[in-house]
Order: sequence, then C-alpha cells, then structure tokens
Amino acid sequence: MIQTPEVCEGPDFEKGGGLLPAIAQDVHTGEVLMLAYMNRESFQQTLLRGEAVYYSRSRQKLWRKGEESGHVQKVHAIYVDCDRDCILLKVEQIGGAACHEGYRSCFYRQVTPEGLKVVAERVFDPEQVYKKP
Repeated sequence: MIQTPEVCEGPDFEKGGGLLPAIAQDVHTGEVLMLAYMNRESFQQTLLRGEAVYYSRSRQKLWRKGEESGHVQKVHAIYVDCDRDCILLKVEQIGGAACHEGYRSCFYRQVTPEGLKVVAERVFDPEQVYKKP
C-alpha cells in the first residue's frame, strides 16, 4: 500500500528557549560544514530567500551567512529531526568555505592524544576577506 506523505508542523522553537541548532551539510558530498543557531525569524528568512540565515548569539541579531565574505549557502533542502528541535540544511556552499577562519568546514580540527590537530587546508585568508575599513 502506498502511503501519502505526512505533513506536520515545522521546528518547535519553544524548545531551546527560541533558538534551535542548525547543521549545514554539503548537498553533494554530505560533509558537515558548520553548526549555527536559528530562531523563528531566521528560519522564515531562510525559507523566503533560499539562502541560509542564522541567528548570531554573540551579536544578538540575524546573520545572513556570507553577508561579509560573500560565501553564502544556497539551501537545497531543509530537514527537522524527530523531536522538531534540530534543523538540518542541505546547502551548496558558494565561495568554497563555510568557516570564518577560512576553512571549508568549521570542523577542521581533530582531537588527538597530543591535542587538537588541524586536518584541513585553508581556502581563503580571513584577514583579506574580513578587512575592516
């Protein structure tokens, strides 16, 4: 028997005090690029724009990924976990790097017995990209 898809509510922003973790994953490779947070407004902006918009906890405001660097995330699909308290964005990373440190992924350090080890190469120099006038 063929079942029709179940349509249900979106993320439950009441959980987590209004902020939910949002994972950005490369739509083609499956590589996890970053973890950020979304509130209801950033989620709605992401839906409207088709590009990732997060909520910056440090700046206490919406943050369109790539607004300074130009390295935007084009959203191909959005998933919500079973508890509706975590968001997964399948994205195309424009500009080659998701990390503000210049790496493709924010997860560029590996834990080793000797401590953290950088296991990736930088895609860009952050001092050049984030020049302040």
